[in-house]
Amino acid sequence: MKRFCAFVVIMFFGSAKANIILPSILNNNMVLQQRLAVTLWGWGNPGEVVKVTNTWNNAIDSATTNANAHWQLTIQTPAVGGPYQINFKGYNSITLTNVFIGEVWLCSGQSNMEMNEQWGLPDVKAVLPHACNPNIRFFTVAKSAANCPQQDVKGTWVSCDAANLQTFSAAAYFFGKKLQDSLHVPIALINASWGGTPAEVWTPDSIIRMDEELLMAAKKQKPSKFWPHEPGVAFNAMIAPIARFAIAGAIWYQGETNTAYPYTYAKLFTEMMGTWRKAWKYNFSFYYVQIAPFAYGKPYAGALLQEQQSKAAAYPNVGMVVITDLVTDTSNIHPKNKHDVGDRLANWALAKNYEWKHITCQSPHLKNVIINSDKVLLSFEDTGGGLLIKGANVQQIWVAGADKVFYPAAANIEGNQLMVWSSKVQHPIAVRYAFGNTAIGNLFGSNHLPVIAFRTDNWKLNAANNK
Repeated sequence: MKRFCAFVVIMFFGSAKANIILPSILNNNMVLQQRLAVTLWGWGNPGEVVKVTNTWNNAIDSATTNANAHWQLTIQTPAVGGPYQINFKGYNSITLTNVFIGEVWLCSGQSNMEMNEQWGLPDVKAVLPHACNPNIRFFTVAKSAANCPQQDVKGTWVSCDAANLQTFSAAAYFFGKKLQDSLHVPIALINASWGGTPAEVWTPDSIIRMDEELLMAAKKQKPSKFWPHEPGVAFNAMIAPIARFAIAGAIWYQGETNTAYPYTYAKLFTEMMGTWRKAWKYNFSFYYVQIAPFAYGKPYAGALLQEQQSKAAAYPNVGMVVITDLVTDTSNIHPKNKHDVGDRLANWALAKNYEWKHITCQSPHLKNVIINSDKVLLSFEDTGGGLLIKGANVQQIWVAGADKVFYPAAANIEGNQLMVWSSKVQHPIAVRYAFGNTAIGNLFGSNHLPVIAFRTDNWKLNAANNK
């Protein structure tokens, strides 16, 4: 459902003549980011003075409502704690209760982020009897789309319990649960996800319109009766309105819909991350899940999107979770194991945001390629001490010569290196590992994280055929 700008302006001017109004995300049960000057905002009568008092230090901050009926101020939060109260006093008075100070994370993407216990997820069902944890708070942003940035979203802060967990993102919950179990601080999870949505709808329209490649790719997204496809509309309605609410970082699980035209995804995704950071006015951490192997109708569609996601990992302050080893059915685009997905996302946060030195988060990735006559020597980084094979032989590894015909290869491990060859290729020039829509490799680091799928060639591939 689209909401238009004129409606929002009329709504707030019509409602704010006498009383302070707060956005939905500033409400009872919320968690504010710790040790930070956080923004509080709302609407009131132009010229109205709004005084804000908190109970952690009893400080009084104030702001004056401007001619557009808007006010805004910042308050300094302490280290973790709560419950606290925050009072807003103008012509009326609003007191928010059960407010905690802790760590706040934004969780977004399409259906694999949206999936909850009602999708038949056994891992979530198993934890429901013990799910009650008032130190984990949920806020679900209602699905909405708009042609220009909105000022508010629909949603309510709730504590984690069995009933609320049933309808909340499973991946986000397991991410938050591991953080809470590890850090012992209040954790807030803001779920702004929408199944089926391409990354274009989460990226401001102006970014896409200014880039011919991104615009061409956006035009290949087909309309659906279940989700929007127009650039920017989810960003406008579900992200922009909460961009003043301070967060520690974001997690992202999306990409399947962009296999329709995967070639520009790295550019699109990094532009999206950049504009989100610009909206929040700081370079927050961004951790994302690489899409899982799946039998897409077009050859290489999934492999090319995975490749683009791997390229995006070079963007500053990001991390990519690889889940090829968590898939048991490549005919299902919705893998049910969201527990390990959440844990691996949390490991990135624990290692990078919270500086836990003993946490492993990075999957091994290709560093260097040396061709020695009839063999190819591959070197890897972030192996945790060396490579290992789960099985008798390395699977899903291929080599090709100048004819560009790939043959199954043999491989030997030597520490962080892999020697690859095939008796059918006298002079190999290219290697591919787990590069295919349904390819699941068995090469891991000693850290037991799967090696990121790769190809050493840059030969043109079309997601519509094999060449």
